[in-house]
Amino acid sequence: MSDLHSTVPKDMADNLAFRSSLLQSAAAKREVASDIWTACKRDLLFYVNAFGWTYDPRRENGSIPFLTYPFQDELMLDLVDCIQSGKDVLVTKSRDMGASWCILTVFEWMWHFRPDLSFLLVSRNEDYVDKPGNPKSLFWKIDFLHKNQPKWLLPNMTRTKLRLTNDDNGSNIDGESTTGDVARGDRRTAIALDEYAAFELDSSYRALSSTRDATNCRIFNSTPAGTSGAFFDLTRLDDIKKWRLHWTLHPEKALGLYMDGKKARSPWYDEQCKRCAHPQEIAQELDIDFAASDYQFFDPAELNKHNNMHVIPAYLRGELEFDDRGKVTGFTASPNGRLQLWIHPDAQNQMPSDRRFAIGVDIATGTGASNSVISVGDCRTGEKVAEFCDPRTRPDQLGRYAVALANWFKGSDNIGAFLIWEAPGPGRNFGDVVLELGYRNIYYRTNEASRSKKQTDIPGWWPTKDEKRSVYGEYRRALSNGTFINRSRPALDECREIIYAATGWITHSRSLSKLDPSGANENHGDRPTADALLCKAMSRFPVVKKQTEVIPEDSFLHRRKLIHDRKTKAKTGQW
Repeated sequence: MSDLHSTVPKDMADNLAFRSSLLQSAAAKREVASDIWTACKRDLLFYVNAFGWTYDPRRENGSIPFLTYPFQDELMLDLVDCIQSGKDVLVTKSRDMGASWCILTVFEWMWHFRPDLSFLLVSRNEDYVDKPGNPKSLFWKIDFLHKNQPKWLLPNMTRTKLRLTNDDNGSNIDGESTTGDVARGDRRTAIALDEYAAFELDSSYRALSSTRDATNCRIFNSTPAGTSGAFFDLTRLDDIKKWRLHWTLHPEKALGLYMDGKKARSPWYDEQCKRCAHPQEIAQELDIDFAASDYQFFDPAELNKHNNMHVIPAYLRGELEFDDRGKVTGFTASPNGRLQLWIHPDAQNQMPSDRRFAIGVDIATGTGASNSVISVGDCRTGEKVAEFCDPRTRPDQLGRYAVALANWFKGSDNIGAFLIWEAPGPGRNFGDVVLELGYRNIYYRTNEASRSKKQTDIPGWWPTKDEKRSVYGEYRRALSNGTFINRSRPALDECREIIYAATGWITHSRSLSKLDPSGANENHGDRPTADALLCKAMSRFPVVKKQTEVIPEDSFLHRRKLIHDRKTKAKTGQW
């Protein structure tokens, strides 16, 4: 790439004058036009800033010379490199950063000046790919670029619906929507998937799979839309090139930039926040915050507060040993053990017998797509004291493990911990094992809507929409008022991914993933559900809080305490 672009002025008035001079010189001499064409071929940034245009109907004149900002220069040059070297690229962005225009301009430039290349543009429906007169459509933007170029710069081309062919060099650009298996059996130089996070969940994963073998370079471009879907999954991969186009990179938006704690703000940002209807919109459109761009059920500030006050490393980690009937035979410490403990067994590996314990369980299929989780709590203190987490434990195996834990944490009544689990899906196999082992200190389905809350003989907890909202609501309240103490950092982190789904259900956003063909999505195992069920179970037994001793003033004990406090402060140098 040459440095001819450095000769192009970026001031609007100066740039327009520069463009006019180029056009006049090219019109006067064919040789000059040929030299300019060669300069455009050699230097993408010269081509964009001298002949590129964008469209913004918010301005008085919607047609605007494409004058790139430094972050756009770096992005486009890197896209060219990734296309040529065959690398996938992930572009996460704030709204209105020009990312789509940059990607399309790169495709058009390579189509324009490089022979025998084949590109594919993908969006969530066909109208967003190619619809005449619709500035949202991708091909409309390319047509707009050509509309504003001189004829001597343009190649001979054939333009049909969803296709643009360069008749001079054989390169082409095609378009598809995600209604089918995108690019299945196809071969492309590069594929761009625009606003990928907005794709339907099924479509996003199908497109991810079907495009994998079609090209060595896929460009995934989008603002966030929560923590479900293939776009969010890609952000967690280490081996993909990532671009993060935050609004602070934009010179106009960042004018007057200042920090509010750890958060960057500017007058432009403040004004945009006033216009947003919900914090979720700010997170999605401006902050590139995937978690907050969902409609979160738990207040992040409350989670941060609980995390700072109560999260500590586990005292022990290891594996519980037990026989076929769920009788505990030992505990083996291991740094990679699936069971974490925030309580110490005694010298005989027994748990305290002066209190009651409860256990909440959320069950996955054991295929590795999501975790099965067992949470154990001390009903006397309200503390979570143990957590088992594993994605490969089958429901029947998990049932035996849960019964063993319940027997280990038998507590003061000596009948075992009170056990509750989510009954549908893989919970049925889990429940069968619990009953086969003869364990009966369990939760039975109740009619929560009735005053009597009459108990049935159906084991396990059944999640209706209202019941799930109630259970999660009580857990949220307990975390906030301190009647439930969660020591597990991952458990609190996962609470940030509990959302209000479009269907009205409260769900873990990762459960919306369609990657697990076994059906684990139906009953996605995670820590918050196990903890919420544990909280429900523990609510049967009142939390005993330490009482503060009240000493009457002017009493002997009060005067003695004052003398003790004075001596203590004198020793520590506080006076």
